[in-house]
Amino acid sequence: MTIRIAIDCMGGDHGLATTVPAAVHFLVSTQDASLLLVGNADDIRHALTRHHVKPDARIEIVPASEVVEMDDPIEVALRRKKDSSMRVAINMIKEGRADTCISAGNTGALMAISRYVLKTLEGIDRPAIATVLPNQSGVTTVLDLGANVDCEPDHLLQFAIMGSALVAAVEGKERPSVGLLNIGEEVIKGNETVKQAGELLRASPLNFYGNVEGNDIYKGTTDVVVCDGFVGNVALKTSEGLAQMLGGFIKEEFSRNLLTKLMALAALPVLKRFKKRVDHRRYNGASLLGLRGLVIKSHGSADAFAFEHAIKRGYDGAKNGVLGRIVLAMQQMHPELEPSVVKPEQTFAETII
Repeated sequence: MTIRIAIDCMGGDHGLATTVPAAVHFLVSTQDASLLLVGNADDIRHALTRHHVKPDARIEIVPASEVVEMDDPIEVALRRKKDSSMRVAINMIKEGRADTCISAGNTGALMAISRYVLKTLEGIDRPAIATVLPNQSGVTTVLDLGANVDCEPDHLLQFAIMGSALVAAVEGKERPSVGLLNIGEEVIKGNETVKQAGELLRASPLNFYGNVEGNDIYKGTTDVVVCDGFVGNVALKTSEGLAQMLGGFIKEEFSRNLLTKLMALAALPVLKRFKKRVDHRRYNGASLLGLRGLVIKSHGSADAFAFEHAIKRGYDGAKNGVLGRIVLAMQQMHPELEPSVVKPEQTFAETII
């Protein structure tokens, strides 16, 4: 089965300079995928030529005459730029031509257009942004990371269901553990929303561990950590800032004088392994969960290496039937929902659309 991936080639801080090299490199290493490169057709063709690649059965150029800029208001992106590369790429999913869409464009615009074009899944009130962060033994999936600032307890339960389905599909863990991010592990801690969400999670069939704190994300205490978008976004940005600061400190100390430079040379193999483990580019690509289609948000400043990892994130999600898993999980939680024949191993385009 070939996984069809639509790529918004014009989005992000670097546009074609990042997206096309990443797409070409991805195809070399992934034989069961095909790409729909969306954007200015001439510019994409020229970019491919620079990499000695021509459109073929695995690479199709899809024209789009407009671009959603990083500072465009959501209204402009949604109402006025109906032929933007972002919107056309998302439409590929709705039309059944793509199994997933990747964009490094404006996050608010991407969420708004995705929700408008694809709609939400049955039983899901609000989509959530989920990503993986490194921990001591692997990765932790965290959501929501900014799509929903104010949440009700039911929303946090839905996030937990979607996060569990994502981990079960991609990592092969049938009963991922779920933690509720809080200011303490005790049941009595937290605001009323978090307390009520904890009650709902304890009553659910999910593998609920209980409350977790911020440091548990990096300990790997649970496979999934659930929180509202305000808390999640602050935690994510704080983590990114801390990683950059520590990296700067290490570089500064090893560059201090000739002796420390020689020590850095001796420690180079260890430093390279350390850098690889904490390199944020390897974890690029956040999933917009809860939509009737799989959309991946790459960091706007991503380079080609990072953007390729976002493409891989979409590929893995589509290949492992993430959306089918979410649909089935919601039906198990809410039997009153309309029955579906979705199978976890099927792609979304084969089942829902």
